[in-house]
Amino acid sequence: MCAQAGTRQKAALSDYLAAERTLLAWIRTGLALMGFGFVVARFGLFLQEFQAVQHVPAVQSYGLSLWFGTALIAIGVAVNIFAGSHNARLVRQLDRGETEYSHPLTQAIAVAFFLALVGLAMAIYLVSVRNSVHAQYKKGEETYMTPATDRGIVDVPSNHSVDETVEKLEGILRDKGITLFTLIDHSGEAEKAGIKMPPTKLLIFGNPKGGTPVMLAAPSIAIDLPLKVLVWQDSGGKVWASYNSPEYLKKRHNVPDDLVKNIAVVGAMVQAIVK
Repeated sequence: MCAQAGTRQKAALSDYLAAERTLLAWIRTGLALMGFGFVVARFGLFLQEFQAVQHVPAVQSYGLSLWFGTALIAIGVAVNIFAGSHNARLVRQLDRGETEYSHPLTQAIAVAFFLALVGLAMAIYLVSVRNSVHAQYKKGEETYMTPATDRGIVDVPSNHSVDETVEKLEGILRDKGITLFTLIDHSGEAEKAGIKMPPTKLLIFGNPKGGTPVMLAAPSIAIDLPLKVLVWQDSGGKVWASYNSPEYLKKRHNVPDDLVKNIAVVGAMVQAIVK
């Protein structure tokens, strides 16, 4: 009789089901942390790809995303391990008939506060990244509007399509009495050959009164004259007008200072057609 009185019965089925629901809830939390961590870890790579498409120089490193995301994945794994061990201990207690179990809320409250802090930190991070990308994009546009010292080409973004930009340049050439020697439609010729190419057109133009004195003073510049403007569309759909930097041509062919203005007119024309 005494032995039977000291023997405890197993807990009710509802207690086991409640423990299982708690385990599943913790598992969902751990999986959510791991999934969120993976997204954060890949976020830096997404920004780098975005910069490449937008022709923005990769000045800032986004390695923080990788470490932050990896930490979240590790925490998610730890939560699942904790949930499994905690549930196993709880089931053993239920098997022994220890139904008077007070589940501490410390872990749940700690996770809730942690997730709130993570959300706040990510909001701040996204705002700072957005401002940084926007500033770098503006800086990238300004950079492309200045001569590229390594290749001597100035790339200016256009607010018009390739055809519209070409048409505007043709109009300026007519108004100034400058001869358009030829218009080469690279993308059109590529299409005839069965090759897909973004719209790309090259305009070759000049004025003997301006170009001849330059060639007499620096004969080798004839290889870069007449003047050229390449109007092209990049893979992201952005249209650019590119031309040889006058400073680059001056240094390359040793053009006298007083004749640089004869080849610098292309910059003013390009600025007029892209607006």
